[in-house]
Formats: sequence, structure tokens, C-alpha cells
Amino acid sequence: MNKKVLVLCTGNSCRSQIAHGYLNKFLAGKADVYSAGVETHGVNPNAIATMLEDGIDISHYTSNNISEYTRTQFDYVITVCDNANERCPVFPTSAIKLHHNFPDPAKATGTQEEIKSEFARVRNLIKQYCQQFSSSYFS
Repeated sequence: MNKKVLVLCTGNSCRSQIAHGYLNKFLAGKADVYSAGVETHGVNPNAIATMLEDGIDISHYTSNNISEYTRTQFDYVITVCDNANERCPVFPTSAIKLHHNFPDPAKATGTQEEIKSEFARVRNLIKQYCQQFSSSYFS
């Protein structure tokens, strides 16, 4: 039986969706990956675009609320922003909880090129974290 990994963010629109995409790639066949938010904001079109640039299609992902998973027994819960870490509900499970606060690319301002650059920068940080998580816990 595959282990279950939940990636949690504030709105399940950018950072958790990007991590979800990378973890699906790196943990294929080893884990079932879910993502959720303490709120739901819809999947950010810039997150979809930045992942496509790296060959991963998350356009079919949905923005889910953490309340949808209260009965799911997760092995790992990864919060990817401080807000979600502080507001994360207590899971009645023995899940290993991990936290890394990534910058929110949705708050980027400037030209379209500057915003695109910030999404790529954050995507690369999340990719590196997901590679390290995958090799540390699933090698």
C-alpha cells in the first residue's frame, strides 16, 4: 500500500499545487500525493504555466479544502507556508509533519516578465525541496 503525502498551503493555488506536481513525478508508484488549503482559491494560471515550462501539467488539478481530508490517514503532512503551518488542523494520525515556508509567487508585482520570473524562482525552490524530501523519505 502506498504511503499518503499531503501538501498544505493557504489557498491551494500556487505553492502546494507546484509541490503536488513535483511529488507526483518524484514519488510515482511510491506514494499517493494530495494537496489542500486552509482556504480554496483555485489553481493559479501562473502556477500552471510555470510547471508546463518544466514539463509537468497541473492544469487538471483542483483546489481542495483541508476539511475534505479529515478522515484520510496521511503518512506525511508538508506545510509550504507559515500561514498554513499556524492554521493546520490537528490530524488524528501519526503523520510526520514537515514545514518549509516558501515565498508566495502570487504576491509578485511588476511586469509580466518579472512575475513570470518570480514564479520560476519559487518553482525551482519547491522542486529542490521535493527532490530532497523524496530522496530522504522514499529512497
